Amino acid sequence: MGSRGRKKGERTNLVLEIWIDKLNFNDFWAEVCLIKAADLTRHRGGNSVSTTKYDVLTFLPKGLFEQFRRVANLYFLMISILSCTPISPVSPITNVLPLSLVLLVSLIKEAWEDWKRFQNDKSINNSSVDMLQDQKWVNVTWKKLQAGDIVRVKQDEFFPADLVFLASTNPDGVCYIETANLDGETNLKIRKALEKTWDYVTPEKVSAFRGLISLLLLTN
Repeated sequence: MGSRGRKKGERTNLVLEIWIDKLNFNDFWAEVCLIKAADLTRHRGGNSVSTTKYDVLTFLPKGLFEQFRRVANLYFLMISILSCTPISPVSPITNVLPLSLVLLVSLIKEAWEDWKRFQNDKSINNSSVDMLQDQKWVNVTWKKLQAGDIVRVKQDEFFPADLVFLASTNPDGVCYIETANLDGETNLKIRKALEKTWDYVTPEKVSAFRGLISLLLLTN
């Protein structure tokens, strides 16, 4: 099972796979992960991606904390505090104003970079994929996928999540994937489905699929 990166299918007209949710080895929720039909009750979180560092409430406190983790900013903060005391021979503005300008520019830069990350996350989360629902393929966004949903990935499309390969339109159950955005390798990698699931291509056939995946607890 690969990482939840975006891998691109190659040389296949259709790749049919099923997503298993990201594992949480802290409470080992996925000790036994049931591959369920798409119409069963959902109980897990979605497939939404978030790479942002801040939100509206945490931006200022976290941003200032990150700035004052730098030794130089912390040093000038102490100098600015001392300049506000009666024993200081200089005006406080000579130290406070430069430090304030540096912090303001740094926070604006952090806000802009985090906004770009938010826009990129939004674009990824709103990408679409075909999901099996009520014995037909329905186009949904990546963020709405749940553990156990059966999805169809077409040629040159990116994978929306970690997937278990079930079937392909190739007669031998083989697909070719590119993982250049994960490991930098541009050569195609071969993945082959289990022979028992080679014919799980039509919505009617896939809707009857049931399976159970047992996962071993990882130990250090």
